[in-house]
Amino acid sequence: MDTTSPALWVAYGSDGEVVGMIRHDGEGYTTTIADADSSLGTYPTMEIAKSALHGHLPPGSEWPRFQEH
Repeated sequence: MDTTSPALWVAYGSDGEVVGMIRHDGEGYTTTIADADSSLGTYPTMEIAKSALHGHLPPGSEWPRFQEH
């Protein structure tokens, strides 16, 4: 039986703006850029999901601050 509870982390840029989010469920960690119509994909670990999100931010963007909600 899968007892994984859904979770959400919001990614904030250096100016405090929301740049994306990561949702966790039984399938993995699904990464979405803010205001995007679709996700970037679902990844097996949180670290890979964070790297995917950061990799899709504008060049030179600082590593986002992730806060669980």
